[in-house]
Amino acid sequence: MFDFQPKASLLIIIFVSFVLLSGIDIALDLSEGTDFSHVAQEGVILTLSLLALAWLLLDLRRHALEIRKLRHELSSQKQTLPRPEPYMTDARNRLSHVIARQFDDWQLTASEKEVGWLLLKGLSLKEIAALRDTREKTVRQQASSVYKKADLPGRHAFAAWFIEDAL
Repeated sequence: MFDFQPKASLLIIIFVSFVLLSGIDIALDLSEGTDFSHVAQEGVILTLSLLALAWLLLDLRRHALEIRKLRHELSSQKQTLPRPEPYMTDARNRLSHVIARQFDDWQLTASEKEVGWLLLKGLSLKEIAALRDTREKTVRQQASSVYKKADLPGRHAFAAWFIEDAL
């Protein structure tokens, strides 16, 4: 159901361990007749830990659903588009070849190429991060690297570079 990133997995393990150990500690304190105020304090800590764990799991679920939704929308868009005429398919194939060759000329890394393609398709940095299962900051850095290697000021100039003279 969940595809946890290493950081999220570590946080889950820490919170689950803390909850279990706190629960065991409270049970031992109660069996030994420890002062109620001490047990109550530990109960508050246990409750806060459970709330933090629940919040983390809900956030991870929301993120997973958002990624699933984006992937589904992308897949649906591909399936619902009308079948292009042969001349259009040929033009798209030639443009794709030109773009791929230009990416090679700019010496983009594989990740930069992938980000470049998704930028040209019009996806936001947040959407690209979700689709690539990376952080938005990473995508932003990769996009900046693409623009720098292309010697272009930003996203709009990057897209225009490929179609400006064709229009």
